[in-house]
Amino acid sequence: MIFASVRIITANMKPLVRFYEQVTGLPVIQYTDDFAELQTPSATLAIGSTRTLQLFGGDHIAKAASNHSAIIEFRVEDVDGE
Repeated sequence: MIFASVRIITANMKPLVRFYEQVTGLPVIQYTDDFAELQTPSATLAIGSTRTLQLFGGDHIAKAASNHSAIIEFRVEDVDGE
């Protein structure tokens, strides 16, 4: 199992992307209007819009602007095996 990223879910992508760029001094790569990443040698912070929640199973998975707004992602060879 490999730690992939922590994904923060937001309803307002642009302000959150700007915030993390200002706080870290690192560039955030904006791949689409709904997804961006701040990559470091040791970790990745992913920023996803609420529209991306459907990829994880629906709106009940996380909730923006609350204490339920982060998804921790791992990579595994065999999801069913893990």
